[in-house]
Amino acid sequence: MTHDGTNDGTNLDPWYDRYADRTAGLSASEVRALFAVASRPEVVSLAGGMPFVAGLPPELVAGAFERMMSSQGPQALQYSSGQGIPALREQILEVMALEGIRASVDDVVVTTGSQHALELVTKLFINPGDVVLAEGPSYVTAMVVFNSFQADINHVPMDEHGLIPEALRQAISRLKSAGKTIKFLYTIPSFSNPAGVTLTWERRLELLEICRANEILVLEDNPYGLLYFDSPPPQAMRSVDDDGVVYLGTFSKTLAPGFRVGWALAPHAIREKLILANEAAVLSPSSFSQLMISEYLDSADWKGQINTFRGIYRERRDAMLAALAEYLPQLTWTVPNGGFYVWVTLPDHMDSKAMLPRAVKELVAYTPGTAFYADGNGRNNIRLSFCYPTPEFIREGIRRLSVVINGELDLLNTFSQTSPLATIPLKQGIASPPSNIG
Repeated sequence: MTHDGTNDGTNLDPWYDRYADRTAGLSASEVRALFAVASRPEVVSLAGGMPFVAGLPPELVAGAFERMMSSQGPQALQYSSGQGIPALREQILEVMALEGIRASVDDVVVTTGSQHALELVTKLFINPGDVVLAEGPSYVTAMVVFNSFQADINHVPMDEHGLIPEALRQAISRLKSAGKTIKFLYTIPSFSNPAGVTLTWERRLELLEICRANEILVLEDNPYGLLYFDSPPPQAMRSVDDDGVVYLGTFSKTLAPGFRVGWALAPHAIREKLILANEAAVLSPSSFSQLMISEYLDSADWKGQINTFRGIYRERRDAMLAALAEYLPQLTWTVPNGGFYVWVTLPDHMDSKAMLPRAVKELVAYTPGTAFYADGNGRNNIRLSFCYPTPEFIREGIRRLSVVINGELDLLNTFSQTSPLATIPLKQGIASPPSNIG
């Protein structure tokens, strides 16, 4: 549409010129774009991070529903407060205590999934052009949220031990020298999405000290922390810093995402703003979902159920690592001790996004690494998810993927006879540092 209100034929949206500037940051993620393909029954999807909800015994949910509706039906169907139902907030304290967090029930704000909490915090802090520091690679939909508020996303590289403290120092120094305003550091320290790596305890303390010294808030997103395999991760960063960390939690991975219940644990002043923002956005989180989860936590062996999920995901992680070793031994990948994901590194000159259509033809789907960067990096990485497919389907998916990758490598080997570019060695570690980080 032209500025005089007539359609110039280049855009089919008649309201295109009326949208707010910030909507330029709203675009479909590469993960979302894969859903239509990955849902086809003949395709083995190693793309989406869907929890294996079939591992949750249906009688646990059905029993909780019957008891909840019998005793609290009218309350479940009514509005609740913008902060969340007190009984559930008390139980959330019990969940967080498993990772060393001691807090007041008054500082917990229930949200419509932790994604909603992430958006609320971003809305409270980000003006257009403000800097968000984020791990590289980082959670794809967090990038969408930050972009929607016109944040300047700067990635800080990771290695097998998580975000690199010295790289964070260099990024802060560079950005401050450029006159930039840094609002917060976003991190998934335990079994990160997409890399699957865990930030060590020593680095957690060091990163907190760096952020304290530079007056930078830490946004700690922890959807996977209880889904460890061999040993629990270090305690949450929030366990040692009450004032400088906003902690995000969710029941989507340890129970089921359909309830859409998450929470934020925030310093007192931020908590007040979060409640107001929550009320402005949704008035109140779902009473029905909150009371369902509260009844489940009160009556079911929820810790035992989490342990069951750990066993399911450990078996699938092992199946994926074994298949990668068998079919693609020339590549490198991370070895997660929990969570849902393996991060695979291809040769430097391979393009995972360009390769995806060929993978779909082989009836396998993955997520290209570029989805997890705001700056175009990750071209030769892929995220593989082991949480949803059975071990047999995982093995078959990796076999199909190997047909595509080995075919690409054969072409590159042929090309190497006439060009030195194909002789660049494979990357080591989870990813090369982005070019704009020290």
